[in-house]
Amino acid sequence: MTDLQAFAERLEALETRIAFQDQTIEELNATITAQWRQIDLLTRKLDTVEQQVRSGVHIADPATEPPPPHY
Repeated sequence: MTDLQAFAERLEALETRIAFQDQTIEELNATITAQWRQIDLLTRKLDTVEQQVRSGVHIADPATEPPPPHY
């Protein structure tokens, strides 16, 4: 094998690795973006519940709730 062939094989291997790394980075970026959207939604919901609790709004009256099935 000549030096030029060895160099071409190494270059091709590096290009292949870079292509897979680019794909992985894109997938991770999409996952992180989705997670941040979910975190933002949950944070807003938690803020709403916290405001309801602080304002005295009753979310549910325990006296009107049926007992859990294990009772």
